[in-house]
Amino acid sequence: MQIKKISKDIYEIPKEGKMNVPGKIFASEKLVEKMKEDNTLQQVKNIAMLPGIIKNSIAVADAHQGYGFSIGGIAAFDIDKGIISPGGVGYDINCGIRLLKTNLTKKDILKKQKQVVEGLYRKIPSGVGRGSEFQINIKEFDKVLEKGAKYIVEKGYGVKEDYLHTEEEGCMKGANTTKVSKKAIKRGIGQLGTLGAGNHFLEVQYVDEIFDEKVAKIFGLEKGQITIMIHCGSRGLGHQVASDYIKKMEDEYGFKDLPDRELINAPIKSKLGKDYSSAMACAVNFAFANRQLINHWVREEMKYLFPNSKIDVVYDVAHNIAKCEEHEINGKKKTVCIHRKGATRSFGPGRKEIPEVYRKIGQPVIIPGSMGTSSYVLVGTKKAEEISFGSTVHGAGRVMSRHEASKKKKGEEVKLELAKKGIEVKSGSLKGLSEEAPYAYKDVDEVIKVVNELGIGKLVAKVKPLVVIKG
Repeated sequence: MQIKKISKDIYEIPKEGKMNVPGKIFASEKLVEKMKEDNTLQQVKNIAMLPGIIKNSIAVADAHQGYGFSIGGIAAFDIDKGIISPGGVGYDINCGIRLLKTNLTKKDILKKQKQVVEGLYRKIPSGVGRGSEFQINIKEFDKVLEKGAKYIVEKGYGVKEDYLHTEEEGCMKGANTTKVSKKAIKRGIGQLGTLGAGNHFLEVQYVDEIFDEKVAKIFGLEKGQITIMIHCGSRGLGHQVASDYIKKMEDEYGFKDLPDRELINAPIKSKLGKDYSSAMACAVNFAFANRQLINHWVREEMKYLFPNSKIDVVYDVAHNIAKCEEHEINGKKKTVCIHRKGATRSFGPGRKEIPEVYRKIGQPVIIPGSMGTSSYVLVGTKKAEEISFGSTVHGAGRVMSRHEASKKKKGEEVKLELAKKGIEVKSGSLKGLSEEAPYAYKDVDEVIKVVNELGIGKLVAKVKPLVVIKG
């Protein structure tokens, strides 16, 4: 495949054959070489063939092969001529991350590190299929799917500022519960307030370094302070919504004109396209509600361990989503349908979608590392709006399959290595620890360096883990 270097950290797959637009890769040479080891670049090319795609098919620095779209894949589609594709959102709809800030310090946690890991593990259900203590009836569950984090706060699990500091204010419009199957509801109803398994986590960290004092102050971050990250999504409900609509689109449209059957889609304005959007919005809202409930339980447990603790939301962002946004296309403002699959929104100053408190500086961008490595807080930029549809990376990005990673080291070894670094870890499965070990991921520092130098996110702070809860 032909791939041209345009400038430092920008590569292009030129438009050819059935491609409607070129492919763009925002990554270092080292990271592009990693992408060549799997199907990532071919997926960028395949997406460029989809109807109504605008400007470029994009992969960012953490990109690796996914279902249909690469994880780290971004594409914008014309509302009238374009498509919506479950493969461009992912199975874990609104897998995302919430960053909390506290009035605690590193010293506070080190005094009670074992109690913190045990307490949070006990309080927050994690692992495959593990259910929640938060049980509600179908009627209430419908309200969760329609209103997201707002409904959870209305029920007394949090404060208004929590959802105001969330993408979409914790509630994506257009949700219609009649478009969600009974099977999806059955899978999701008992899972609110649970982490799940895989790469999902709850992490207690400390701010190790501040890169931008002014922005950090507005975000409420300072050196030595304790932060907490919650990384999870829409659990079985989101997975089932994706499965249901992939099947419906296959039955309705078939694969005749597709470069890859995993890119099955429906026109945005078709009945099926609208139905998927409505069901997806329900799963998005479930995930916002899920992180809100976990947030509430984290507050409760930390209050028990540290009676004077105060915990506030910095921001909550989605990583797997399709949504309508206004962007400048060829000098004109135009509403397009953005697919972000394993990618974070990175809006610069002035956008009305950003919470008022951050509007003058840009939105917080939260980039988790892999277990045991640093994570980063950045701020969104106008540059991201210009070159990547206001999008950036969502993490380090895998370089190894779970199977391959689990063969390299046993979970006990990984746990021991983390303990040597001063990190307390608790997991439902030792196999899960080996599957999610730092060596299974790209170098997050390299990924962040690319993002910062390209300007599709600007560095604000670096945080390091002290306590990790894994599914």
